[in-house]
Amino acid sequence: MRMDVLQAIVLGIVQGLTEFAPVSSSAHLVVVPWLFGWSEPSLTFDTVLHLGTLAAVLAVFWRDIWLVVGDWLRSLKPGGTSTPYSRLGWLLIVGTIPGALLGYLLKQKFEELFSKPLIVGLLLVGTAAFLVIGEQIGKRQKSAEQLSFLNTIWIGLSQAAAIAPGISRSGATMSMGLVLGLDRAEAARFSFLLSVPIILGAAASQLKDIVKAGGSHSMEASLAIGFLAAAISGYLCINFLLGFVRRRSFYAFSGYCLVLGIVVVGLGLAGLR
Repeated sequence: MRMDVLQAIVLGIVQGLTEFAPVSSSAHLVVVPWLFGWSEPSLTFDTVLHLGTLAAVLAVFWRDIWLVVGDWLRSLKPGGTSTPYSRLGWLLIVGTIPGALLGYLLKQKFEELFSKPLIVGLLLVGTAAFLVIGEQIGKRQKSAEQLSFLNTIWIGLSQAAAIAPGISRSGATMSMGLVLGLDRAEAARFSFLLSVPIILGAAASQLKDIVKAGGSHSMEASLAIGFLAAAISGYLCINFLLGFVRRRSFYAFSGYCLVLGIVVVGLGLAGLR
């Protein structure tokens, strides 16, 4: 089924805003087409939206990423010294491993959940609870570079759980960061940096599947529009959140996830959608 321009813009904006806000982008990409009666987006379109959000995080954090990659590579050389940025590079690698492994081993099982909005609604309620726990328990004392490798494994496991639609990746990682002592701004920064390898890996996996299936080039305009909408909205969302979390808590996002989850569960049980 051909995707029109309006649908591409809406889904691109939804992806860009919800990839980084702690409200679950995967849940919204299930719920929005479900509510409007749209067909499920193609794998090609989904891949392009992920590349759009990857472009957004690279645009915001390119200096940090440049320093992390450069210092990490220099630390590998004989006589190379460790710096806060090279250590952050190792932390990001360790934090990516759980999600990469779980995604590889259980990809098909998690993909089945995308056709079950009722479960997505319940998992959104779970995201709401996790955000509250992070706010209640967090001491907000550490910077990202002060995390231990065990801390980072816990954050990586929370990111792995977010493969399920309804569990927010940013919400899970930021909340776990709070539980482990990061302040909100550092939890957000680490979460956004940690998104780079996992989004890149997911997009690469999807591209491989597209190539195997023979590819699709019938929606060039919609693909370009979706990419731009996701990139621009994602860029704006990241910058907004970095300022927001310095002044305010995650309770508003928790309330949003709770209300949306209850609505989705109610509609599903009532058979209205």
